[in-house]
Amino acid sequence: MDARSRGGFLALATVLSVAGCIISQDEAVNRACTSNTDCPQAYACMELGAQRTCELIYPPSVDAGPGDGGPADGGPGDGGVVPTYCDVQPILNASCVSSCHGADNSSSGQKGFRLDYYEPEDGGVKGAKAMADRIKSRTFDLRTMPPGSFSPQPTDAERARVAQWVTGGALPCAPDGGGN
Repeated sequence: MDARSRGGFLALATVLSVAGCIISQDEAVNRACTSNTDCPQAYACMELGAQRTCELIYPPSVDAGPGDGGPADGGPGDGGVVPTYCDVQPILNASCVSSCHGADNSSSGQKGFRLDYYEPEDGGVKGAKAMADRIKSRTFDLRTMPPGSFSPQPTDAERARVAQWVTGGALPCAPDGGGN
């Protein structure tokens, strides 16, 4: 094997190794765990109700191009006005709260958090602020929420808006109670 062929082989081997690593990490989402050491790098073992699962906490970079909800589409990093919780609440209500992550969570079994409020007022279960990184990861980065069988699915622009809210600091509603 000459040096040129060997170089091509090494490049292919590197690409396959990286792809294998990415694939194996995607399989880690929702994997049962007892501590962070049970999860791959960029994941943390998070308690959600009575269960602990690996969840992505360091989402991939969001430097998407046109049509991907990236900067050119008003997605994360566009430098525009950062949305507040009141701006994304209608998206969360339609796609997340209506069947699983609200007061009635009997169909999902997710009792460890709710997305129909920003923060609990009385020390109740976690709200949207505490779950912001996971919301972005599951709705924008991985697009595993809501599940494919659920309707309505958020549009790409709505997914980008939620991600923009998270990357902008997961701001509460504006002082007047509204969005931007």
